[in-house]
Amino acid sequence: MANSILSKMISKNGLILAGFAAICVGLIAFTYFITRDTIASEMQAALARTLNQLVPQNEYDNDVHHDCTLVQSVELLGSNETVHAYRMRKNGQPVAVVLESVAPNGYSGKIHLVVGIYADGQLAGVRVSEHKETPGLGDKIDANKSDWILSFSEKSLTSPTIEQWKVKKDGGAFDAFTGATITPRAVVEQVAKTLQFYQQQKDVLFNGPQNCASVISTSRQQ
Repeated sequence: MANSILSKMISKNGLILAGFAAICVGLIAFTYFITRDTIASEMQAALARTLNQLVPQNEYDNDVHHDCTLVQSVELLGSNETVHAYRMRKNGQPVAVVLESVAPNGYSGKIHLVVGIYADGQLAGVRVSEHKETPGLGDKIDANKSDWILSFSEKSLTSPTIEQWKVKKDGGAFDAFTGATITPRAVVEQVAKTLQFYQQQKDVLFNGPQNCASVISTSRQQ
C-alpha cells in the first residue's frame, strides 16, 4: 500500500515538473518570437554604427549590408568558421572592405575584430567587437576604454613595413600597455594577417557574388 501511494506521488510530481518545464519552454519560445525582430534590428544598427566608424557613410553609396560575402581562412583570419566581408562602393567603384577577423591568442582568449581596409590597402580603422581581456589592462583595446585601437588608421603593410608589425617590446612599431603586452601583441599580429588576406584576395573580395553565401578558402601559399 505504501509503495503504491509513493509511486502515485512520484508520478504526480513528475507530471507537475513536466508541465512546469513545458510552460517555461513555451514562455522562452514566445519571448524569442516577439523580440527576435527587435534583436535583429538592434544588431543591424550596431553593425551600421561600426561600419560607419570605420568608413564614413558619405564615402560609399551602395547597400553595404547586402553587398557582402562569406570568407574563410584559418591562418589569416584566425577562425575555422566563415566570417563576413562587407564591400563599400561609390558609383560602382571599389572604396573599401570591412572584414571580420579573430585574434586567437589574446591573454584571456579570442579577440574578435572588425577591420576596415580601403581599396588601396590602407587601413580605414580597426574596432574590437568582442573580447574577455582583463579590465584595466587588456581591455584598453576597446575604443571605449582607450584610443589605442585608433592608431591603426592609415597604416598598411608598407607603412610600417611588414617586419615592423609588432609591439615595440618585440622590436616593432606599435605601443603596448604597461603590464599587458600579450593583448596588444595579439591584435597587432592579427591586423597584419587580415591585411595580408586582403592583399591576396582583393579581386575576389570585390568581385565575388553579393549574397554572403560564397566561401573563399585561402592560405598563404595561394
